[in-house]
Amino acid sequence: MSEPVLSISHGVVAYNERPVLRGVDVTVSAGEVVAVLGANGSGKSTLIRAALGLVPLASGEVRLFDTPQKRFRQWARVGYVPQRLGAGGGVPATVGEVVAAGRLARRGLRWQSARDRAAIAAAIEAVGLTDRTRDPVADLSGGQQQRTLIARALAGEPELLILDEPTAGVDAASQVAFAGALRDFVADGWHPGGARPEGTLGTVILVAHELGPLRPLITRALVVHDGGIAHDGAVPEPTADHAHPDHDHVHPHAPQTPANIWGDR
Repeated sequence: MSEPVLSISHGVVAYNERPVLRGVDVTVSAGEVVAVLGANGSGKSTLIRAALGLVPLASGEVRLFDTPQKRFRQWARVGYVPQRLGAGGGVPATVGEVVAAGRLARRGLRWQSARDRAAIAAAIEAVGLTDRTRDPVADLSGGQQQRTLIARALAGEPELLILDEPTAGVDAASQVAFAGALRDFVADGWHPGGARPEGTLGTVILVAHELGPLRPLITRALVVHDGGIAHDGAVPEPTADHAHPDHDHVHPHAPQTPANIWGDR
């Protein structure tokens, strides 16, 4: 198996002394596409925020690329798309300008190089927005804005891409474009600007209520329930007559898995 990209050991997170994550153990290796599933309030978003150091652990340890998170400084290796964050933010920035901001972790304050421009253009093309590069982000649909944020993360050529509800409220066409971008990121290692070695596998961790066109890409699912990992393995299959991935899912070897791990819409 490839080296761990992320590991959480005995992770505990508490808000106002109320446990939100309870002794979680997770290891993610290079090349995996991991879906973190669960109902609202189960702790799935807290799990990835703890992995990034955005919320502190009450106990336990997080390691990124085998380095303790508190000492980790190579943040250009990690791309993050948070949940429901407006791409425009009220600023009249264009798609190209927003995506270019994702390159800052790689290039710092120096002028854009040809490699920077290549990475930015490739990221915009990957999400299907090349023809909107000069358009203000505020003029885009919600799905296109989300695709712009994903392109911003891709522009930095990360090795690990973490996404929180990337397809929530996103139109079907944007979901298909996003799935294609993820497929390229994982398969090709995503190095259009040469910022990371060829052959480096892309790794994805995404929080989701629904998988839709992403489902064929998922290599592993973590089902979070009541702050713990109720299932770690294949994507749970639909039960009864619900064949669509947005309906009830359970796994026969995951006791106490909630009846609807996808949460109420």
